Amino acid sequence: MLETIWFLLWGILWAIYFVLDGFDLGLGTLLPFLAKNEEEKRIIYNAMGPFWDGNEVWLITAGGVTFAAFPGTYAVMFSGLYTALMLLLIALIVRGVSFEFRSKVESPAWRRVWDTCMFVGSFLPALLLGVAFANIFKGIPIDENGIFQGNIFTLLNPYGLVGGVLFVLLFLEHGALWLAFRTEGDLQLRSGAVAARVWPIKVVVAVVFLAFSAMSTKLYANYLANPILFVILLLPLAGIFLSRIYIGAQKWLMAWIASAVTIAGTALFGVIGIYPALLPSSINPAYSMTITNSASSPLTLKIMLGVALTFVPIVIAYQFWVYKTFSHTLTVKDLEYEEAY
Repeated sequence: MLETIWFLLWGILWAIYFVLDGFDLGLGTLLPFLAKNEEEKRIIYNAMGPFWDGNEVWLITAGGVTFAAFPGTYAVMFSGLYTALMLLLIALIVRGVSFEFRSKVESPAWRRVWDTCMFVGSFLPALLLGVAFANIFKGIPIDENGIFQGNIFTLLNPYGLVGGVLFVLLFLEHGALWLAFRTEGDLQLRSGAVAARVWPIKVVVAVVFLAFSAMSTKLYANYLANPILFVILLLPLAGIFLSRIYIGAQKWLMAWIASAVTIAGTALFGVIGIYPALLPSSINPAYSMTITNSASSPLTLKIMLGVALTFVPIVIAYQFWVYKTFSHTLTVKDLEYEEAY
């Protein structure tokens, strides 16, 4: 029972991370294409500014839960997927540095360097996260000793790449909608137009991903065994169609919330599909890292559950306050503050 609770918490934390960091990864990727001048670039930076580091707390939390609740899975994941995870971390570090260093020197060339770093440090994590989780859904080559029998190119299979493209598109739309919500005038209209253009491409890739999942994975096994679980698929489906309706009505916040539901629902669909495995093995299902063979002791899980139930609501309350406080419409006047990026 405790193992199942922690598995669900593990999946929910990853879903929260994708929703919250997804929009600023999407915005960073859109930066060179949306911003026409220095002023618009600074507005995009400041649309992410108060939130990006707090959003990445959920990545640390999801990793920490993996370590504390499922140390066996953590060991296999961080050794077998070492190259991909190092690329992810380096990209996130470069991205974080871009926020702080861009304004240190009054030079267009200097700023272009850090704008490029922002683009790469946003696009690469979005792609890698999609590739990594698609491979987890599909199963990775783990042998009986928990050793990853492959390399970074093993992960770059067609299904993994479709998952990577899907994550990039989800985050692009999510970021464009956030910017449309935070801005006004021409930049808002262009952001909304980008979201509208991304939407049909995202739908096509999502359909391909679902069809590919039926052919290449066992994600649907749990759903076919327990048809009530198909209710989970209603989340991303509802989010997809509601986001298009709200984009058409130019209700940007509601469209962003619908996009968040799509991302969270997509993540939870995959997580529920692989239960009880956390890292399914493509070599032999018996070699998979599951909630039983990789979990901590019941005492550890019980203590950690008490800690999580105490502190996670505090973090959620704090982030809610941050979003409520700083989610006003950005104008040129906001760029005059000393704290502005």
